[in-house]
Amino acid sequence: MSHSPTNDAETRQDRFDRGMEMLTRVDGEGGQRVVDALADIGPELAHQVVAQGFGEIYRRPGLAPRDRQLVTLGMLTALGGCEPQLDVHVNAALNVGLTPEEIVEALLHSAAYCGFPKALNATFVAKKVFGERGLLPVTAA
Repeated sequence: MSHSPTNDAETRQDRFDRGMEMLTRVDGEGGQRVVDALADIGPELAHQVVAQGFGEIYRRPGLAPRDRQLVTLGMLTALGGCEPQLDVHVNAALNVGLTPEEIVEALLHSAAYCGFPKALNATFVAKKVFGERGLLPVTAA
């Protein structure tokens, strides 16, 4: 079965639309700001992040959104240098039901696997987000 250019464009747009729906549900305005920031430099990157990352991978049923965010927080912390992405995903973690205490605990747990400097950087990003959302102080166990 061959695809016409119109069908390919619609399929591409459908994937993007599904991704934007999920991105908006999880990241709220933060996801749209990332897409907008890439419009004049990397619109294809924005498309792929939305269509692939959120339209395909994030929508899979194997993990609940809160679990996906825990994994994402751990990976971004371990990578280091991902503070802008951590900002978006700490917000997303709150949006999908993680509590500030659970986020702080996950970042503390990451220190054992990726080191204190990276865990500290991630925790300071979380502190910024919590402050913006009126969630400080956090009373961790």
